[in-house]
Amino acid sequence: MITTLAVQNYRSLRRMVVGLGCLTVVTGANGSGKSSLYRALRLLADCARNGAVAALAREGGLASTLWAGPETRGPVGLRLGFAGDEFGYAIDFGLPLPSGSAFALDPEIKREVIWSGPFLRPAALLADRANTALRLRDGGSWRSVPGALALYDSMLSEYTDPQHAPEILTLRERIRSWRFYDHLRTDADAPARQAQIGTRTPVLGPDGADLAAALQTIQEIGDKDALEAAIGEAFPGSGLAIGADGGRFELRLGQPGLLRPLGAAELSDGTLRYLMWAAALLSPRPPALLVLNEPEASLHPDLLRPLAGLIVTGATRTQVLVISHSRALLNALDASTTQLTRVELIKDLGETCIEGQGRLDEPPWHWPAR
Repeated sequence: MITTLAVQNYRSLRRMVVGLGCLTVVTGANGSGKSSLYRALRLLADCARNGAVAALAREGGLASTLWAGPETRGPVGLRLGFAGDEFGYAIDFGLPLPSGSAFALDPEIKREVIWSGPFLRPAALLADRANTALRLRDGGSWRSVPGALALYDSMLSEYTDPQHAPEILTLRERIRSWRFYDHLRTDADAPARQAQIGTRTPVLGPDGADLAAALQTIQEIGDKDALEAAIGEAFPGSGLAIGADGGRFELRLGQPGLLRPLGAAELSDGTLRYLMWAAALLSPRPPALLVLNEPEASLHPDLLRPLAGLIVTGATRTQVLVISHSRALLNALDASTTQLTRVELIKDLGETCIEGQGRLDEPPWHWPAR
C-alpha cells in the first residue's frame, strides 16, 4: 500500500507530501489543485510505461507544467514520488541542456531511485540512476551499469533484468496495475449503451465500453452477492440481467412495475454510471491502487449513499483514492467507515496546500539529490 505521495513543482503543487490510507478522499474548492494532484499521480503511473515524457509534452512541455510562482532554491525540475511499507520510488525531471535537437523541449530524467521501506536513506537504496548511469544493489555492494539508459527513458520501463534487478520489475508491474477512471462515457452514443462483443472481463475498461461483459464476469467468478447488494441498495427491487446473443453482450436492468427490463440505451446517465462504478469497484482482479476522479458526477443525490457503500467495499479489496467535489459523498463515506483518510486542498497565494497540515505534520519525505 502507498502510504506517502510526494510532488514538487508541478503546476500549483509547489511542495506537497500527502499521507494516504486504504481509503483516501481528496476534496477542495474548484481550482484548489485536485486535478493537478490527480494528473501528477497519472504521470507517476506513466513512468512504468515510459509515457511520462510524452504526457508532459502533451501538457506543453516541462516548462509549462512547472510551478509558476516565486522561484525556489535549487535546480529547476519536476519531482514525483511515493513510498509504502515495501518500496519507495522517486523521479526527478529537469530541463535539457541547450542543443540543436528538434526535441529540445523534452524533459530529461536527472535522477531516479528505488528504495526498500517507507523512507529514503542511503542504506535502503536498491536502484539508483543518475542521468544515463544506473547502479544496482548487489548484496552489500553496488554493481554499475553505465550508459544503460537514455535521458528520456525511465528505468522502470527500460531496464528489464530479472536476475540483477528483480525489485525494478516488481515495482513496474505493481504500478502498471494501477487503474484510473475519469472518462466513463454515458452519453447517448456511449459504447456501454450498445451491444458489444464480450469475453471474460475481470477489469472494466477505462471508458466503460465493456460494462456488460465486466458485470457478467463478476456474476460468474466474482462477488455476485456484493454486486446484487449494491444494485438492490441503489435501485430497490431491481435486478441485473446480461443478454448474450451470438457473443454480443448487452446490459439489461429489470425494475419494479415494468413489464420488460430496460436496455442500456434506455437507462439514465446516473444509473449507467453507477453500474460502471460497481463494475470497477467489485473487479475480480483488484489493482494495487484504484483512483476514481469525481465519481459523483451525473449521480442523483440518493445514489451517493449506495456509492459510498460500494467504495468502502472496494477499499477492503484494494487501496482506493477518490477525488471529489461532493461534500455529501464525503459525509456518506464518513458515516460508512472509520478508516477514511480525508485530505482537503486549499490555495494559499497560488500554492496548493493541505488544510491544517504544517511542515511538521507532513509524513517523512526526502528527495534524492541530483
